[in-house]
Amino acid sequence: QVQPVESGGGLVQAGGSLRLSCAASGSIFSTMGWFRQAPGKQRELVATITISGSTNYADSIKGRFTISRDNAKKTVYLQMNSLKPEDTAVYYCRLYTPSRDYWGQGTQVTVSS
Repeated sequence: QVQPVESGGGLVQAGGSLRLSCAASGSIFSTMGWFRQAPGKQRELVATITISGSTNYADSIKGRFTISRDNAKKTVYLQMNSLKPEDTAVYYCRLYTPSRDYWGQGTQVTVSS
């Protein structure tokens, strides 16, 4: 059974950096992505990456965040630089297969001003 596990969240000051990781066993994932949900807001797309390495980013994080993946390790990463207080949210990874997708349990990222 596929169960994505995120790690790397925490508390950081504005302008700082964090690197999130999400690993899962089992399937090969065609697309891997990161979403986030701030208090009182809907869950939103942050970034996705296909198995061939094509990426897609939300406008709000372009130039600051970088998504990458290691197919051998079935792991997706999110390098977050120049963090802002508005980046505070629970970050979830989402792993796609042809039959269904899988969500991680989430990791909290808090950016203090």
